[in-house]
Amino acid sequence: MAEAAVRQATYADLEAFPEHLVAEIIDGVPETHPRQAGAAVRLGGELDLTFNRGRGGPRGWIVMIEPELHLGSQIVVADLAGWRRTRMPTEPEGAEIETSPDWVCEILSPSTIRLDRGRKRGISGEAGIGHHRLLDPAAGVLEGFALADGRCVRLATVQRGESVALPCLDAVPFPLDDLFPFDDLFPFDDPAAPALPET
Repeated sequence: MAEAAVRQATYADLEAFPEHLVAEIIDGVPETHPRQAGAAVRLGGELDLTFNRGRGGPRGWIVMIEPELHLGSQIVVADLAGWRRTRMPTEPEGAEIETSPDWVCEILSPSTIRLDRGRKRGISGEAGIGHHRLLDPAAGVLEGFALADGRCVRLATVQRGESVALPCLDAVPFPLDDLFPFDDLFPFDDPAAPALPET
């Protein structure tokens, strides 16, 4: 007896998930996980000022947090992605982006590490995404990969205390430690900590 065909997930399946979850279709299967906001906002802000707005560095890039990438049959949401302006001269009108980015970064967590280290990295290679990053806030590590012969090959690993200067966004290095939003600048009971404004 023939086995029943496995039903492939559709975009309607993604729309049915609650908005507080990131929903993707990977190899026809819906995948969900919580959002990775803190480090994504820090890294996105760092890159946007320098590489999009040109403050202290070159311009020519668009950087987005959580873009919905439609890469053939795969629908993935990268934590961050960047496009050279020559490839994306205008802002997309809807949520769906079919132009593959030049650069992606995934932020690792217990709920995403299986996909981020596995299939999503493979999808990046298949889509021709030239640069891939994996940021692990818990370990304090940023791994840089580049596309070579259709595969993501490790270029370097940046650790706490070091500067980030990985191709292709390497014109203005910045401290990796700046990406960890919950590292306290001051202990909560430090009398030298600046006072919060009255509300």
